[in-house]
This record gives sequence, C-alpha cells and structure tokens, in this order.
Amino acid sequence: MDRRNFLKNSTMYAASMAALPATDLFAQSKKDSVKIALIGVGARGLNHLDLILKREDVELVAICDVDEKTLSEAKQMILKSGKKSPQIFTGDNYAWKKMLEIKGGLDGVIISTPWEWHKEMIITSIESGLKYVATEVILGITLEDHWDVVKTAEKHKANVMMLENVCYRRDVMAALNMVRQGLFGELVHLQGGYQHDLREVKFNDGAHLYGHGVEFGEKGYSEAKWRTEHSLRRNGDLYPTHGIGPIAQYININRGNRFVSLSSFSSKARGLHNHIVKGGGENHPNAKLNFKLGDVVTTSINCANGETILLQHDTNLPRPYSLGFRVQGTEGIWMDVNRGVHIEGKTKPHQWDAAKDWFEKYDHPLWERWSKETAGAGHGGMDFFVIHAFVESIKRKTPTPLDVYDAATWSAITPLSENSIELGNQIVDFPDFTSGQWMYKKPIFALNNEY
Repeated sequence: MDRRNFLKNSTMYAASMAALPATDLFAQSKKDSVKIALIGVGARGLNHLDLILKREDVELVAICDVDEKTLSEAKQMILKSGKKSPQIFTGDNYAWKKMLEIKGGLDGVIISTPWEWHKEMIITSIESGLKYVATEVILGITLEDHWDVVKTAEKHKANVMMLENVCYRRDVMAALNMVRQGLFGELVHLQGGYQHDLREVKFNDGAHLYGHGVEFGEKGYSEAKWRTEHSLRRNGDLYPTHGIGPIAQYININRGNRFVSLSSFSSKARGLHNHIVKGGGENHPNAKLNFKLGDVVTTSINCANGETILLQHDTNLPRPYSLGFRVQGTEGIWMDVNRGVHIEGKTKPHQWDAAKDWFEKYDHPLWERWSKETAGAGHGGMDFFVIHAFVESIKRKTPTPLDVYDAATWSAITPLSENSIELGNQIVDFPDFTSGQWMYKKPIFALNNEY
C-alpha cells in the first residue's frame, strides 16, 4: 500500500470508527435483566421463544405474528412457563411497527420472519431507537438492502447480530480452537455450504405453486408459504451463511482479512420438477413450472490474504444433510463429510483420524462451560449460544460478537452469486462493507469464554 492510500484508508477508518457502537473499553455496568420482543413466532421464532422463557434475565415484553396457529402455540408455551404474558400484536403485516412503540421501551428485538421482511424490520427497529437487533438469516434480498442496513446501523450506532447458529456448532468450534492453536498451520483452502434436501419443506402442508404465488392446504403454517417462491424466481446461492459464517471465523474475515471477489456457477434445474412429477404426476399444475434455481450452485471466493473458498448450495436433490466443511492448511485438514482429521506428524501418514477424538481433546471452552445449559436447545444446543450472546451483549452494553458487517458480508453472497450467474459466471468484485476497517479490526468471536 502506498503512502497516499495508507493515509486515505487511515482517515476513513478513524471517521468510520466514530459511527460504531461502544467497545468493551467503554462498557457500562451490567444490567440485571433486559426487555425483549419477538417479531415472528413460526418455526424459528418458537425456538427462540423457548430459550427466552428459560432465562431469568429476560423479560418477554411482546410477540408479533400474523398467523393465529403459531400465536396459539406461542401462548401455550408462555402459559406453561409460568412467565408473565407479553403483549400480543397481530392483525396485519405491519402490526410489528406498533409493537416497536411500546411504552416503557425495549432493549432488543429478535426477528424471525421470511427473508424479504428482514431489511425493513431491522432498519425500522433501529430508527425506533433500538440499539440491539437480532435477525435470522439472511439480511436482505438485493445488494442495496445490505448497504442500507449497514449505513443505518452506523448512523445510529446500533448493533445488528445475525443469529447464525452454525458458528456455535460444537465440532465447528472445536475446529476453530484447533485453528487458533495452529494445528492446521497456515490456512490455504476452505469449503462449506448448505447441502440439505428441502424438497419436502418446499412443498409441505399441501403447498402448490401455480405461477403467480403459492396456494396451500389446510394445515396452516408452512415454510413453503415464502421459501419455495425464491426457488422459482431466483438462481444463486440462496442460503450461504451456514457455510460461510464458520469459515469467516477461521480466516478472520472483516478482522484482518476480507473477501475480494466471487464467481458462481449453476447446474441445470431438475430436482423440484422430478419431485412434483413423482408425487403428483405429469399433469400436476406445478409440473408446468420452470424453476430458475439450479440444483447445485457452486461459488468460489478469493480472499485478501490468499485463501480460496468453495461454497455449494444443494437443496433440490436427494441427499443426506451436510454442510460440507473442509479446513485445510499447511499442516493438516479437517473434513466433516468423512468425519476425519489429518495432522502432519501427529496422525499416520496418508491416513485419517476420527475427528471425534480430536474434537473431544480440543473442545471449545464455551462448550465446556455451557454444555449443561445447552441441553434441550434447538439444533443440538447451538441455538442456546446465539440467544445467550445477544442477551449478554445487551446486558453488558457491548458489541455483539457477530456484527452488522459480518451479517452483510455473509448474506451478500446471495445477490453477488445471482449477479455472477446472470453475467455468464463472471468474476464480480466483493464490496467492502467495513470501508477499510477490516485492516485494523481484531477478532472477537468466541474469545470471551462467557458468551
């Protein structure tokens, strides 16, 4: 970097730092409890509700949803918990805006709604005065959505945390512990993705696509109400954060490293059509639809520090679930598909060791500390950690361990991959949402053994 660019970036960094939330150095005294509201109590929202109700340091002030079935389930959970009933907001798609006007205020909000609502709900929550917003993946639909959220968070000095639970998966965190202790050496190549047969999810509860939207059976709430439409209209890596979140921690993305460029390829689309024909015959109305989403979308990313990343999105074909993690460095490799670890000089030459043995030895301190509390939490216990980290950050008035720049960077892979595919698999530049701060920021994720 020449002197002119160094001075320019240094100036940008100093200016942008003024827009960020307070760091641990300026943390105030810890609060005893926090006031939380939930927007959306569908499948994910109910998971978060369960964890919130188990905490003595959280007052559930309000919940909001437009689906009477899910609201009924939420009310039953609250009743069984013995906790005070929160205010209920429903009736129309914008009831959540009234919720944000609650007298007495809120300390934080958790958003668990369909993807297309996230940007508006995050920004409106921040503009209503909230300094802590947690959202399910993903951040927005367009690239501009992501910039809008980042700029709003900076303007209001607010914390936006994406609830990417796989960052806290036990084997993922054990591998992170091994990375930080240097067992894999200098990292060179990483892989991950979302490889999950969602055919039944995209057509559950009697859902039918007829070209202008989705019609449903009588079973009520269904993820197909919103998710399937994206497979019909869009072609790209629609769900990158499960894979890229942990990878970003391994190579310190936005904290000494960054994504520089991206290129995506899409296979032909056959899986959903074949699934429809097998279940409903060639004359089924859905069999006439042309699904845009390729069955396997492959994305390559280059990083500033020289690492390469391979992501795959694979949700329309028969396959067992796997996120396909691979962490490879100058001294060794972990692959989750074969559950194997190889460390040069520590395992037999050209042979795999069982990853389980290594991960038991290098279990992350967070899991060692909180394993009892994770019992019963969703997704093998890792859901506990995202809610715990969010609540503790509010209580201590500190930045969330996963911040708005992480959320934007991981989620932006979707519109960037769509763009690359549309341009004939061209390499596209990856935006720097940190505006140069990545050169100076230090890693913070899972360095605090409390949260």
